[in-house]
Amino acid sequence: MITYKIKRHRPSHPTPPHPTLELPNSITHNTTLTTLEQHNHIDIYTNTKPKAITHSSILFSFSFSPFYFFLPPSFSESTQNHRHHQFSMESFALHSLSTLSLSSQLHHRSRSIIIPRSQFSLPLNPISPSITKSPFTSQLSSFPSKASTFTLFSKPHHTPIHASSSNTPSPSPSPPPPSPIIQGAKPIPFIISISVGLILRFLVPKPVEVTPQAWQLLSIFISTIAGLVLSPLPVGAWAFLGLTTSVVTKTLTFSAAFGAFTNEVIWLIVISFFFARGFVKTGLGDRIATYFVKWMGKSTLGLAYGLTFSEVLIAPAMPSTTARAGGVFLPIIKSLSSSAGSEPGNPTSKRLGAYLIQNQFQSAGNSSALFLTAAAQNLLCMKLAEELGVIVSSPWVTWFKAASVPALVCLLATPFILYKLYPPELKDTPEAPALAAKKLETMGPVTQNEWIMVATMLLAVSLWIFGDAIGIASAVAAMIGLSILLVLGVLDWNDCLLEKSAWDTLAWFAILVGMASQLTNLGIVGWMSDCVANSLRSFSLSWPAALAVLQAAYFFIHYLFASQTGHVGALYSAFLAMHRAAGVPGVLAALALGYNTNLFGAITHYSSGQSAVYYGAGYVDLPDIFKIGFIMAFINAVIWGGVGSVWWKFLGLY
Repeated sequence: MITYKIKRHRPSHPTPPHPTLELPNSITHNTTLTTLEQHNHIDIYTNTKPKAITHSSILFSFSFSPFYFFLPPSFSESTQNHRHHQFSMESFALHSLSTLSLSSQLHHRSRSIIIPRSQFSLPLNPISPSITKSPFTSQLSSFPSKASTFTLFSKPHHTPIHASSSNTPSPSPSPPPPSPIIQGAKPIPFIISISVGLILRFLVPKPVEVTPQAWQLLSIFISTIAGLVLSPLPVGAWAFLGLTTSVVTKTLTFSAAFGAFTNEVIWLIVISFFFARGFVKTGLGDRIATYFVKWMGKSTLGLAYGLTFSEVLIAPAMPSTTARAGGVFLPIIKSLSSSAGSEPGNPTSKRLGAYLIQNQFQSAGNSSALFLTAAAQNLLCMKLAEELGVIVSSPWVTWFKAASVPALVCLLATPFILYKLYPPELKDTPEAPALAAKKLETMGPVTQNEWIMVATMLLAVSLWIFGDAIGIASAVAAMIGLSILLVLGVLDWNDCLLEKSAWDTLAWFAILVGMASQLTNLGIVGWMSDCVANSLRSFSLSWPAALAVLQAAYFFIHYLFASQTGHVGALYSAFLAMHRAAGVPGVLAALALGYNTNLFGAITHYSSGQSAVYYGAGYVDLPDIFKIGFIMAFINAVIWGGVGSVWWKFLGLY
């Protein structure tokens, strides 16, 4: 907390007293900022030995109310009715700082910042006391040798602020006002997104098999999907507009439009965000990953395998790839890379950091595909399949068994393949285990909250695996786990409230799922799947060939999407219906689409939440993201299609 002391400064020589403001040691040690009024200006200077003054110290000295003690009563009284003038002081501080260069030292001589009194729109009483200045000796870089002019507000009657080394500022022209910021929806994406739906609704002939209500809902849904791709508004806001349109046009009733908000799978996804926050808050995920670095980090390749399999261990109890990326693995990779002299944004990034980022990025898809609870979109896939009549018995166990062999083969192959395709310059990292050991020593023994987190996650995963046998649904198991964390204080309700991504997902995800469910109920999905199936039959394709074609189409369409869950909500039901119409076994089609959903999360820098995290670290160039993403997508397809098909035949899925 920042506090100020206001005192009267009485110099030894006969000068009128003037107030001073002492800044606390945490901002500027032993620095006194004195405000004087002279010749229609407010003159601010300091008198002390050289010490560092930070940006925040200058900003605080102007922006908080104690500054107004130095002004005449008329100014202080007026500010009570005009609070926006406090922001003028913040703007002044920021503008003044823009002329400073904090890399050099200021000469020990008197310097000042001159603020013309006319800058303030409120009246001031001019006073011209006698002034004796003291040397300005704070450790700042020098002010400009010539007067620099800043514009505080865009109002025409305001005069500029001058930062000068003398008491007589030289006028200079004000810079042009900043261009206005467009608020609300982006015009072009907004128009395109709306137009797509309107064209479908009014210009495309309605098929005779489709009811007017279904056709109208399809046009609203298509506009919503177009908005998810073009982003005229944030995802949640745009989905809400689509929901509102469906209710206003009486396409859906209010209860039907909001029906998906009670969907238990959506609430399971929301709670999974809170579990991920618990892993990050307690440091449990960080500790587990650090242990793997200690055990396997003597070489770069071993380091990659250690990070990969630490994510495999964490994934089933931390159902958010984005949280795993940003909260656990990226900080570890950055620390290891920095210690090896590999920094983002320059050629040294390829020394170690670029390879570790690419490896973790490409491996995350297979880690998420291995467990039903490793990613939010997996849970949604099973729910949508159930709505189409595809029932997967013991979903957690069935999902894991079908994914285990192809996913583990990919996880074993990915670090080695990338080691050859995208080799790091540094092959050995003998210091990594020592760094990990030092970090573990710094972290100390496992805390009580970490043990509680471990026990709670073991309970939740056990209930997810065996819950069907004892009558406990997956969402209820998650609710039990979250309740334990709240009661024992590992998480508090503020942690849940601050998890904005969870509540945002609840809003837009429920809207998409609700629309998709209504399209199924109104017959749109069945009509579309029949059309595609008839087209495939015209090519005399067998169901395995149709499976390959539809899976490839589902995969490459994701180049248009910036969200895996959004892709599932928009297209999973339609593609599953197409698979079934083409003769593909229902459970096989449902699982294959679910696995595919995880694998396309690493093809671009926008394809998933973790892609934005890893690309934003600055170690990997954008062309490399696309190139490696495409190559690894092909390799994953070969492994999942080859090894997976044999394994699925063994399991009896077809």
